[in-house]
Amino acid sequence: MTKRIAFLASDVKVAQTARESLVKRYGNAAPRDADVVVALGGDGFMLHTLHNMQHLDTPVYGMNRGTIGFLMNEFHEIDLLERLAAAEEEVINPLAMQAMDQSGKLREALAINEVSLLRAGPQAARLKISVDGRVRMAELVCDGALLSTPAGSTAYNYSAHGPILPIGADVLALTAIAAFRPRRWRGALLPKIAKVRFDVLDADKRPVMADADSVSFPDIDWVEIRSEPAIQHRILFDPGHGLEERLISEQFT
Repeated sequence: MTKRIAFLASDVKVAQTARESLVKRYGNAAPRDADVVVALGGDGFMLHTLHNMQHLDTPVYGMNRGTIGFLMNEFHEIDLLERLAAAEEEVINPLAMQAMDQSGKLREALAINEVSLLRAGPQAARLKISVDGRVRMAELVCDGALLSTPAGSTAYNYSAHGPILPIGADVLALTAIAAFRPRRWRGALLPKIAKVRFDVLDADKRPVMADADSVSFPDIDWVEIRSEPAIQHRILFDPGHGLEERLISEQFT
């Protein structure tokens, strides 16, 4: 049975050109009617597509028309139906973030990769970290901190010297960004079911912004983060090139 495919592309020319060629060859369905969504772009566009498709139970197959393409497969035009038939599926859960800003407004967002807190002024941030209601670090002086999923562990988390996590690991990575006190503290591994809270200390003098997959909120007082098992993102990969293999390979490059 021929799959109904919805082709989506980022705004860059190479992605739009690829979409035009693929639509001519395979046709194009609306995302709500499709058996599979094919996303053409880079990792940023893949995250954008997954967020937009989360109300549908439709798997997403990415083909790289961007830069790194960690979440993407290689781009080939002629054998797409065969590749979709053979593709392996990974299921990931996002992080749910609630953040209170200094005006008293509650902000909410979902993050497939990570939720990060970043200093928004010239001085280092001061953060208090609690896990499941228990204070684990009374004060972390740093440029920021982040909580990452396994799928996002090779992104900002890895750049901040956090660990790479196997996709099937039921853990989250809590990683400091340029920690000053405790000096060189790199973070911790936490159970996937943990609820993590960051309280911003001295927020008026040392403002902090919160970011969930590039959705940013300024002047934050506190942030609470947990995994959201009710939302499942289905991602398709070519055999032997899934997230598990990519996470392992990344550690030997």
